[in-house]
Amino acid sequence: QVQLVESGGGSVQAGGSLRLSCAASGGTYSRDCMGWFHQAPGKEREGVAHMYTKTGMTYYGDSVKGRFTISQDKAKNTVYLQMNSLKPEDTGMYYCAAAVPCPLYRPLLATQPTYWGQGTQVTVSS
Repeated sequence: QVQLVESGGGSVQAGGSLRLSCAASGGTYSRDCMGWFHQAPGKEREGVAHMYTKTGMTYYGDSVKGRFTISQDKAKNTVYLQMNSLKPEDTGMYYCAAAVPCPLYRPLLATQPTYWGQGTQVTVSS
């Protein structure tokens, strides 16, 4: 069993930055792929970035490429999402997720993760 706990959401103005954290525990094998999903109000959950934790290889969605960075601290079992140059359309809930296997050349689909965090709210004002 994997537990994921997100933190770091909040409210910022457009152009600002936030760093989300996802602390993971349990089920090491099930955490081969760690990702972040964004769910805007009234829309479906969409993968924005994910990482194959064994090698550090990453994938980014087109909407966040060049602005967001996913990283990990293995010693702390924590995955981060550094979000820079935030835009109002980045507003929504952000969820950390764990999946196996890990696609490296396409987005992580919302149907793939086995485990989800509770989500953290990000609000970007114009």
